[in-house]
Amino acid sequence: MTFPRPAAAPVLTSDRLVLRPLRPDDLDASHALWCEESVYRFISGKPSNRQDCWFRLLNFVGMWSMMGFGYWAVEHRETGDYVGEVGFADFKRALSVDIEGHPEMGWILSPRFFGQGLGHEAVSCALRWAQETLPFDEVFCIIAPENHASARLAQRTGFVQQSEPVVFNEAPTLFFRRPLDRNTQS
Repeated sequence: MTFPRPAAAPVLTSDRLVLRPLRPDDLDASHALWCEESVYRFISGKPSNRQDCWFRLLNFVGMWSMMGFGYWAVEHRETGDYVGEVGFADFKRALSVDIEGHPEMGWILSPRFFGQGLGHEAVSCALRWAQETLPFDEVFCIIAPENHASARLAQRTGFVQQSEPVVFNEAPTLFFRRPLDRNTQS
């Protein structure tokens, strides 16, 4: 699919957050985030080292020029604190369902900000951008079955869990779809 692709993430704002392009100086904050057990537990099962975080940031940034979507750093508007990362990617995952070339949404949030509605706010902000910008009919996300909080967030932001889990890394994984209806509010 061909459409105008931004070279970098646009800056988005919500009531309490700024979603902004990732920068090299985000490495330490991202590394600290990916060393939090509540962040990596359902994603990789182990903390990320600094190099892994650097490669992840490069991947997230590069996605913008290659795919026309990618990830943002999520920053608290008042404090400037690094809240997390949210966005869309095409990871070319080996799933039992083919979503290659389509945006897969993902999010992580620092446990310091759990329970404040900031995950919902960040995901909703990114989804509004996707509805206004992306030429796709839907987006997807995959979630470990044990990650109940993330599954609730997906459902609260309009994702619908599909009846059959997909297989990812040889394990059943919850698969969600969300239409990008231009008339739907997140």
